[in-house]
Amino acid sequence: MLPKDSKPWNTLFFLIFLFISFHQSLSDPNLIEHTWQEAFEALGISWNPDGTLNRSILIPMVDPTPDADANPSAVALSQDVYLSPYNKAYVRLYIPVNPPKNQKLPLIIYFHGGDFVLFSASTVIFHNFSNDIASQFPAVVVSVEYRLAPENRLPAAYDDALNAIAWVRAQALGIGGRDPWLEYADFSRVFLLGSSAGANIAYHVALRALDFDITPLQIKGLLLNQAYFGGLRRTQSETRLIDDPYVPLYVNDVLWSLALSKNLNRDHEFCNPISGGTYLGRVFRLPKVYIKGDFGDPLVDRSVQLLHFLQSRKVPVYYRFNRGGYHGIELQNTTAAQQLYNDMRWFVYDVDIDVKSEDLSSGKYVNLNTVDILSSGRASY
Repeated sequence: MLPKDSKPWNTLFFLIFLFISFHQSLSDPNLIEHTWQEAFEALGISWNPDGTLNRSILIPMVDPTPDADANPSAVALSQDVYLSPYNKAYVRLYIPVNPPKNQKLPLIIYFHGGDFVLFSASTVIFHNFSNDIASQFPAVVVSVEYRLAPENRLPAAYDDALNAIAWVRAQALGIGGRDPWLEYADFSRVFLLGSSAGANIAYHVALRALDFDITPLQIKGLLLNQAYFGGLRRTQSETRLIDDPYVPLYVNDVLWSLALSKNLNRDHEFCNPISGGTYLGRVFRLPKVYIKGDFGDPLVDRSVQLLHFLQSRKVPVYYRFNRGGYHGIELQNTTAAQQLYNDMRWFVYDVDIDVKSEDLSSGKYVNLNTVDILSSGRASY
């Protein structure tokens, strides 16, 4: 667990930090005691001697597909664009194989999942997800590579996300030229999309961007898929699904301890967006928000809480909560993935809905389920 070359005082501090981090979870009478080593084994990670992580998750990373001739079955083209000559920051840019010639496409800025600790924009599951979005919407997709924790704890990922938005703005203004693929993008129709930790990033960077002049970009909406939020107090879904095979509670505790700075607890706004902090006064300025959750996901109650919080701030919210399911279902289940794509395309393209605009401006949220699962009895999910 500890770096091999740790000095005695560093070792003592680390052990104290582990004790504090786990104090709440180990005192929970519903939680079977687990060790950090078990969590690390479940995540496929281990400490390197220099205190960084060795990540051995067996999900491959793939190269972009800049030319359809190299892959005749490709549904979208992709290329990596480095944002600075001074660091490794990059985005993976996607366009449909045959983009429309006389129509600008919405621009989707995408933040991948991985609980802030794992994966990359080039990880195959997120690469394929971006391919599908680019082809099915259709849209131009900018998938952001952001720094991971614990080497770079929050807010590093938010900083990288904001830097990517600044790069897109520079592209819109033609500063230093413009990538030819972005000629297809409508910079007045920008959407921030994230799954899991990426949804957390999308939410926070949307609020941060309100402090800056990003014209001519216009962020028209947020798409939050199974958002990765937390808090000190356990929710019903977390305790009900305590040993969930995808996000078991003891692993979730370790992930947040790796993601947050050591002086922050899980009611900090980075983890719990409705607990307070610097962003609360800006929330009412957010554009429309799409929230998707599954009641088989331990994190689902966090999305329900955010939905009600945004409604109280008069933010127009569209939501879908499905019975059953699990965290990351759209990456494994094609039916769930297609439902999500359909919802998001509908949201992005402003398909006519049976809701008056004044209802949305007053904070009404739009249920995309055939029945209102939130009021029809969540005990049966």
